[in-house]
Amino acid sequence: MALQNLAEEDFYKSPEGYIVFTEKYHLKRGYCCQSGCKHCPYGFDKRTGKFKKK
Repeated sequence: MALQNLAEEDFYKSPEGYIVFTEKYHLKRGYCCQSGCKHCPYGFDKRTGKFKKK
């Protein structure tokens, strides 16, 4: 993954070293990938496969 194209506000590294995308990144991207992302602003629930109402 090309991290040089991402802003500092777009992600952080977990203590285990994984890249975690922020809500701000997901909103910039403009759509839900339906992967169950930790900071999904679209309300997708991977367990049910549905979007939660906000």
